[in-house]
Amino acid sequence: MGLKSLQHKKWFKIVSNKYVLILLIFIVWMFWFDGNSLLIHRELNGDIDKLKGNQEHFENKIKEDQDQIKKLEDKEGIERFAREEYLMKKPDEDIYIIEYEDSIQKNDKE
Repeated sequence: MGLKSLQHKKWFKIVSNKYVLILLIFIVWMFWFDGNSLLIHRELNGDIDKLKGNQEHFENKIKEDQDQIKKLEDKEGIERFAREEYLMKKPDEDIYIIEYEDSIQKNDKE
């Protein structure tokens, strides 16, 4: 099978057409080598999906924080928050910490 026999084949005539060759080179260039290639677009679309998930998470956190701010608008809310989060107390009161049996860490020796 020599070069002359290949030149008479239909598929060889189509592939060796200069317009088809230019089109194939263009397609290969656009899919893999260009700065806006298909591979880069796939990666960027993945990043966009991840950021949309982060956006939903932070919107939920903003709603929670706005609810917390509403609770802290009065004096009782601020006092309750300080007692629960920062373990603050009034000067004339005592605080007792109650530990339940399932919250106490047990030693291996017992």
